[in-house]
Amino acid sequence: MKAVKETAGKPRISISGIQKLFFRTQLILIISLALILGVAGTLINIHFETEKRDQNLQNVAEAIANSPMMTGKSIEEETVIVEYLDTLKDTLDDIDVISVVNKDGVRMYHSNHTLIGTRYDGNMPDFKSNTDGYYAVDETGPSGSQRRAYAAVYDEDGEYVGVVMAIMLTKNIKAETVQMLFIFLLITVVAILIELIIAGELSGKVKKSLMGYEPDVFTAMYKMRDNILETLTEGIIAFDTNGVIQFANESAIRMLCDNPWNNPVGKSVDVIGDDILSRHIKNGEKERNINLAKADIILDRVPIKEDGVTVGAIAILHNRAEYTKLMEELSGTRYLVDSMRANNHDFTNKLHVILGLIQMGMYDDASSYIQNITMVQRENISKVMNAVSEPAVAALLIGKIARASELNINFVLREGCYYSAADMNLPSEMLITVIGNLLDNAFDAMNEGSDYKDHKELMFGIYSKPGAVLITVDDTGSGIKSSDLELIFENGFSTKGEGRGTGLYQVKAMVENFGGKITVESQEGVGSSFSVSFVKEKVNV
Repeated sequence: MKAVKETAGKPRISISGIQKLFFRTQLILIISLALILGVAGTLINIHFETEKRDQNLQNVAEAIANSPMMTGKSIEEETVIVEYLDTLKDTLDDIDVISVVNKDGVRMYHSNHTLIGTRYDGNMPDFKSNTDGYYAVDETGPSGSQRRAYAAVYDEDGEYVGVVMAIMLTKNIKAETVQMLFIFLLITVVAILIELIIAGELSGKVKKSLMGYEPDVFTAMYKMRDNILETLTEGIIAFDTNGVIQFANESAIRMLCDNPWNNPVGKSVDVIGDDILSRHIKNGEKERNINLAKADIILDRVPIKEDGVTVGAIAILHNRAEYTKLMEELSGTRYLVDSMRANNHDFTNKLHVILGLIQMGMYDDASSYIQNITMVQRENISKVMNAVSEPAVAALLIGKIARASELNINFVLREGCYYSAADMNLPSEMLITVIGNLLDNAFDAMNEGSDYKDHKELMFGIYSKPGAVLITVDDTGSGIKSSDLELIFENGFSTKGEGRGTGLYQVKAMVENFGGKITVESQEGVGSSFSVSFVKEKVNV
């Protein structure tokens, strides 16, 4: 795109495009507006100025005609009239010529004194059709083209004795009009300059708000973003700091709204009906794997920050069923690999024993040993698979049994163990995390500060029935001090050094998040017993 230039490996956006657009648009608008207003204003002003000028001419002519100097004395008294009208003319800046003509057509006064006493050869006024005794017309006289007003002069007896003419020259009228047009043109130019400055500032601010992109580029990016977000299977919701939804893709609407046609954009997040979401969008911290009470949804929340200030948040909604399925596949595979690794190590040791027996010629002992370990291994796997129907959890237990054998720990699966995922809807990744942490802690407790002559035994139990699950882990480790029992579930607390102490904290948080309960009993030098229980609450009808 022409508006984008590459500089030092980073895109640099030119602002000329949008500025040209603003300048061109604003220039066309202001010139058009100025021309329309200028022409209209000029025409209106000329009209009003013409009426004002005619009224002024008529007022002057009428005032002179009705003055005592003209009516009280004979209009033939030239000296008196000349002195009077010369003095009057000097006070009237907008009157170019004053002329007085008697009824015989002789000029008794004229601003140009050389015309006094000469015969007036112009058109005589028609006062019969203009009964007011005065009116204004365009005429041509000795001074050139002009606008003049006539006023009849009557003596004391009411007899018509002459006419007064107040005159403005056309060239002076045109000069005033040109001056007025110049003022309008000057105002238009100033307005254009001001508008260009405003357009420049506005274009800069708009360009900044568009992050330096041209509008067409930004529009294309916006459409592309919408297409990408709408194709995601995850729900995407964007909020502002007041909890008002600014964006929600179709997946989010389907997950959270009972009516898929009910678009929540512009509404408070409370319309979703889950206060967990409302609480978590306002703390300004990134959070993951938040479980919503409404529907089977797992939430990741990422704050949106501008100049270090939180201005909103984006919530990414995952379908728990799909998420769980994927986690089960990944977790099951991981623990199957761990199980194979542990069993491989265990079998390598056993092969060394068999090889040694054969080299010593103890063939019968080697055969008996092979039969024994094969039977034990097959019995352990069969016992786990019969007790636990969840593949990922079974794989975890098989791997941990092999690991216990490496550590010289007797791993005992309690009698009567049975677990079916159909009894209670618990994610297998949660069970794997809880069981794995408890077993690893038991292994550490039994290997810490002990030798191989000690009796080390771990008893594990898992039981389920419709609406309830119970998990127990008992070990013969070093036990937990009574003063530490209330602290072991706190984040960061550990007796094993720095950088530890998060496992049991996460286990407790995860268990309680799914409505479960974890308890512990321990005695120093004897061992510890952990139990985790989940009970589905009954709804009274």
